[in-house]
Amino acid sequence: MFKKILIANRGEIACRVIRSARAMGIASVAVYSDADAGALHVELADEAVHIGGSPAAESYLVADKIIAACKATGAEAVHPGYGFLSERASFVEALSAAGIAFIGPPAAAIAAMGDKIESKKRAKAAGVSVVPGYVGEIDDADHAARIAADIGYPVMMKASAGGGGKGMRLAWDEAQLREGYDGVKREALASFGDDRLFIEKFVEQPRHIEIQLIGDAHGNILYLNERDCSIQRRHQKVVEEAPSPFVTPEMRRAMGEQAVALARNVGYTSAGTVEFIAGADRSFYFLEMNTRLQVEHPVTECITGLDLVELMIRVAAGEKLPLSQADVQLNGHAIETRVYAEDPYRGFLPSIGRLSACRPPEEGDNAHGLVRVDTGVREGAEISMFYDPMIAKLITWAPTRAEAIAAQADALDRYLIKGISHNIDFLASIMAHPRFQAGEQVTTGFIAEEYPEGFHGAPLDAETRLALVATAATTHVIAVERAQLIDGQLGGEGAVFSPDWVVELDGEQIPATIQADHSGFAVQIGDRTLDITTDWRLGQPLFEAEIDGQPRAIAVTRKGSVQTLTTRGAARRLRVLTPRAADLARHMIAKIPPDMSKYLLCPMPGLVVSVAVKEGDSIEAGQVLATVEAMKMENILRAEKSGTVAKVNAKPGDSLAVDAIIMEFAA
Repeated sequence: MFKKILIANRGEIACRVIRSARAMGIASVAVYSDADAGALHVELADEAVHIGGSPAAESYLVADKIIAACKATGAEAVHPGYGFLSERASFVEALSAAGIAFIGPPAAAIAAMGDKIESKKRAKAAGVSVVPGYVGEIDDADHAARIAADIGYPVMMKASAGGGGKGMRLAWDEAQLREGYDGVKREALASFGDDRLFIEKFVEQPRHIEIQLIGDAHGNILYLNERDCSIQRRHQKVVEEAPSPFVTPEMRRAMGEQAVALARNVGYTSAGTVEFIAGADRSFYFLEMNTRLQVEHPVTECITGLDLVELMIRVAAGEKLPLSQADVQLNGHAIETRVYAEDPYRGFLPSIGRLSACRPPEEGDNAHGLVRVDTGVREGAEISMFYDPMIAKLITWAPTRAEAIAAQADALDRYLIKGISHNIDFLASIMAHPRFQAGEQVTTGFIAEEYPEGFHGAPLDAETRLALVATAATTHVIAVERAQLIDGQLGGEGAVFSPDWVVELDGEQIPATIQADHSGFAVQIGDRTLDITTDWRLGQPLFEAEIDGQPRAIAVTRKGSVQTLTTRGAARRLRVLTPRAADLARHMIAKIPPDMSKYLLCPMPGLVVSVAVKEGDSIEAGQVLATVEAMKMENILRAEKSGTVAKVNAKPGDSLAVDAIIMEFAA
């Protein structure tokens, strides 16, 4: 067994590998860029080596610097995590030449599966079901259009060397194909240094199901059940679960056996994942093989009881797998959500900045199941523009899927993040969605179909609405009671209030009567009286209480007389007034926000790739105005309505802040 390994990665996956290495008694070496000098993975490792500037191309993607760090520290092996160099065959070969072990598959297997065109050929040879498509290099947009016409629309254009949702675009007709062709090639070149594309049939009502594999160098390859990763946005996974609510035991066995056959065909060892797309009739087709540890591996660990990182290390050290296919468990249900620094209320635009507060829920038991948090950041950390904006992976396990969902919803309510925008409200909204809870109809189109106009907060069900009103009243009364204790008030004592209040919510005034006793508070709202037990104190950001016997966690932000309360994906602004103040408030004139429709604003911090119009041009609704790149993804900005361009303020190559004015339109 190795005595020391180096982790050629950063963030949560580096922390994850360090934890398993430490449990095995193996020393760990971290590497870090300028931007990560104070990162959590650097602190957790036994040693750390600086490897260059903040851009990945100057640090985490430079194989020579990783090898030099191994030699300087005496690391015998490298775990690549995911992303960066994890699927680069040349890196594995360079490590081998330097006498350093690679904790992953052989270079030949990476090369065979890393090229999507070659991987489909190998899959066919292994007897794996493959999506109808064109397996070969595409010359230009005309060639692509002829191929698509032969296959039949809709089709998906994909980067041959792609992954992580980059370099992919769906086309429903020839116009969309021609419009997107050049953009896909640019994304592919920018992200992977390879602009080759391929085209395949898009399976309608698809589900994204993947099989986790583990293999050793002694001929043993096992499938560790499946994961359902159908909840995606722009081909990026948002929620993953294991097992899939759609997959039958027969389907699981068939997919698993095909995945193992492909792995044998390419001489695969270590952990890997074969991704399939499944149709409504439970037919399934090979998509790609990821020759690395997956982001969503924790859900598989939860249902099998296995540590995949430990198994990878043991296999790389030459050991045999300690189990057979018959020993693979399928115990309970696990769900993972990806907590990202992005703003779901603004089209999921990336958010960068400092985490002024970052307090994850407690790991271990909650009211519904078990909670696990895999993260690489902590309070005070900086979310950088240089890397993936993931804050954490929140994983819950329970005996049943319904309980795992309930545990996830409860844990999301208890995840406190401030300083940057985040997607927790959106994740909580998915957990509460009836279609997701039913499970059977969850397809890769879920987010586009259920949130066609974007995300604007989860709807309030009756119980959550009552909980918000009761919480607002309770926290207000606690604040009032504290204010009454302040010395030196006019008249010698604080004002005396009656138990009657009015709570403003969504433009409605709701009378509430609140009484305090030794056990808590009783809040009467209409014909309901809610009993509230809490030890919340003024200033605490999370109101944790039992409301009518049910545990609740509601985030509380106070600004003047307004409270913003957030729970179950719903964020609402509330005010608590005396009955007299509520009467007067009805006569106040509402403030009208300024009209920004005459401006095209930059929706995220990014780089201007192109500007498609000039001053004086007439434009039509839907017309492309500009393209902005952020996090290596190109975002096409279109006109919302017809008009005339009055002024263009940006040019290609400009770096813009969020809400910077790109162009102005004539009134």
